[in-house]
Amino acid sequence: MTEQRVIIEMGMGNDLHGMDYTKAAKRAIEDALRHSSLPMFGVLELPFDAMRVQVTVAVQEPDALDLDALRATLPRGQAEVRAVHGGLNVSSNGETIVVAQASVEAFLPPQTGWALKD
Repeated sequence: MTEQRVIIEMGMGNDLHGMDYTKAAKRAIEDALRHSSLPMFGVLELPFDAMRVQVTVAVQEPDALDLDALRATLPRGQAEVRAVHGGLNVSSNGETIVVAQASVEAFLPPQTGWALKD
């Protein structure tokens, strides 16, 4: 086993006006991050750069996403972002509401000898 997943969170975001897939995806990632906390890094004195963060974002037009802009929103770890087809486009009064979904996963190399610091 080369890595262990230590967290997985889901998020949803939208852009009500403008049909901006990247904006909706950023909001989905932010939503997922708001549901998570990683106190083990402080407790176990692990560096954040030891963590690989894998983000999967689903929208109706994956090629419209700015993956570099999404990667830049991730505050910790070695970030990877990929786009897949999913999410929703919802028609509303002549506009299209874009709904994005995101999965944020964090992985660490196998850890041994963990001990809580005093």
